[in-house]
Amino acid sequence: MNNRELSKFEESVVKGASLAFQRLVKRRKEENGELVFARNGQIFRVKATDL
Repeated sequence: MNNRELSKFEESVVKGASLAFQRLVKRRKEENGELVFARNGQIFRVKATDL
């Protein structure tokens, strides 16, 4: 795989992950749910409506 192909592949992976996250947030908002994140070893919950 050359650099151009690798760059296109990375771009499509990032776009797919972004789309999946947007769909997840949308679904959680509809369910009035929350999402769980971790940062620096700390786990915290965020209401989807706050995003």
